[in-house]
Amino acid sequence: MRIRKSLYALCAGIVFGSCATFGHSAWAQRQAPQAELPLDELRTFTEVLVRVKRDYVEPVEEDMLLENAIRGMLSGLDPHSAYLNKEEYKDLQVGTRGEFGGLGIEVGMENGFVKVIAPIDDTPAARAGIQAGDMIIRIDDKPVKGMTLSEAVTLMRGEPGTTIKLTLVRDNENKPFDVTIERAIITVDSVKSRMLAPGYGYLRITQFQSHTGEDVITALDDLKEQVPGKLQGLVLDLRNNPGGILDAAVEVADAFLTEGRIVYTQGRIDSADMSFTANLDDMINGAPIVVLVNGGSASASEIVAGALQDHNRAVIMGSKTFGKGSVQTILPLRDGGAIKLTTARYYTPNGRSIQAQGIVPDVFVDNVKVTKAADDGVGMLTEADLSRHLQNGQDAKSNGKSDGTAADKVLASEDYALSEALNLLKGLSILRHRSG
Repeated sequence: MRIRKSLYALCAGIVFGSCATFGHSAWAQRQAPQAELPLDELRTFTEVLVRVKRDYVEPVEEDMLLENAIRGMLSGLDPHSAYLNKEEYKDLQVGTRGEFGGLGIEVGMENGFVKVIAPIDDTPAARAGIQAGDMIIRIDDKPVKGMTLSEAVTLMRGEPGTTIKLTLVRDNENKPFDVTIERAIITVDSVKSRMLAPGYGYLRITQFQSHTGEDVITALDDLKEQVPGKLQGLVLDLRNNPGGILDAAVEVADAFLTEGRIVYTQGRIDSADMSFTANLDDMINGAPIVVLVNGGSASASEIVAGALQDHNRAVIMGSKTFGKGSVQTILPLRDGGAIKLTTARYYTPNGRSIQAQGIVPDVFVDNVKVTKAADDGVGMLTEADLSRHLQNGQDAKSNGKSDGTAADKVLASEDYALSEALNLLKGLSILRHRSG
C-alpha cells in the first residue's frame, strides 16, 4: 500500500503559461525550528533597500524591490525553486488540469540563459521544431542574459494568435538562428495510444497531470480490447516528457508492477520523507515493456523509468534522461501567491539518486533519421532465381512469417527509435513464448 499519499510535485522548469506541478497547502503552516535571525545581514539588506530607493536614477516602488529580492533569494537556491505571484500561481493551477496559454515548452535556467527541457507534443513550439536542449538567448531581440526565469517567461506569454521571435543556440548548429512562433491556447492530451502491430501496443505520455493515471488505465483497457487474447507487448513512450505530478507518476508505474517500492523521497524535515509501494495488479499481465526515453525525459518520467528498470519490469531504450531528481513543493502565501521550493530528493527503488545523473538506458539508440538506400537496379540473388533450381517439395503456403511489411518500413523511416523498440518487443515476446 502507499504511505502518506501526497500532492508533492516534480517539475523540470516552467511551462510557458504554467508549470505542471501542485503542492500541499497544509505544509505551509508547519513551522520550522526557530533559528537566530542573521541581524547583521538584515541590517545590510535594509541599508541597500534604503539606498536604492533614495539614490537610484529613477523612482522605484518598495513593493517591486521587495518582490525582486524574494525572486532573487529563491532563484539563487537552485534552477527549480521560484516565487510565484498571484497570476503565476493561478496559471500553475490551471496547468495541472492540462489547458493553458503559451507556446508549449518546459524551460529552466542554465548559465544565465533559458534552456528548453522539452517541447510538448502538438503545440506551437513542437510544430516550430523547438528541441530539448535548445538555449534561448534572445526573445524578440531582447537579450535573455541578466533576466530571471520569471521575467523571460513573462515576455514569452501573450495573447493567442500573436507571434514571438526566439533566437536559439543548438549544439549541432554553427551559429544562432531565429524561430518565429504563434502563441496559442495549449490543451495537452497527456495520454495517447494506438496499436503498432497486431498484438503490440503503443502508449505515449506527454506530461504527468492530475488525470494521467486514470487516462493510462483507460488507454490500456482500449488496447487490450483490440487484441484477440493477451497483449504481446507495449512500448511506453516518455521521450520529451518534462514531468509533472508525482502521484500520476506513481499511478503509471503501479499499473505495471505487482509488488515493491516505486519511489521514495528524503528531505531535511520529516514531512518531506515519503514512500510509495505498488499494488497487486499488472494491467498487461507481465507482457514485455520497452520504455523510450531521451534527454527531454525529466522528473516524473524518470521516476517511472527508474522504477520499471529497478524491478526488471521493462527495458529502457534511448538516450540518457535529463537527471532531475528533486521534489518541488508549492507553498501558498497569505497574499495569494506561492513559492515553489525544493524540499527533497527522490530515489528509485534500489536507492539510486538520479539528480544530475539521469537514467541510463539499457539499450542506447541515437536520434537518427533512416532513409532508403539508393537502388542500383541489381537485386540480391536467391536460390529461387537460379535456373533449374529444385522445387521445395511442399505445398506452396506461407510458413506464418513475414518478410517485413510496408508499415514496418514506414515506421522505421518516420521514427527509428520506435521501430527499434517494436523489434525488441517482438524478440522478447518470442523468447517468452518459447521459454513457456
